[in-house]
Amino acid sequence: MPLIYRCITDDDTSKFCHRVSEALSKGWSLHGGPSMAHDPIKGVMRMGQAVTKEIEAEYHPDMKLGQQ
Repeated sequence: MPLIYRCITDDDTSKFCHRVSEALSKGWSLHGGPSMAHDPIKGVMRMGQAVTKEIEAEYHPDMKLGQQ
């Protein structure tokens, strides 16, 4: 089965946590730890979390990863 990868990013708010939690509830797995960086233009901290998932379908570059 193909393994697909995506990186979820957002401002450091509960919205980011909900997006990661939603991905986990849909079968995605954490890939490494989260990352955090300051966005000087917006003046906020930004978060990132990589996730992976095995899928039954053949991988194609046009697929919408968040909908898998």
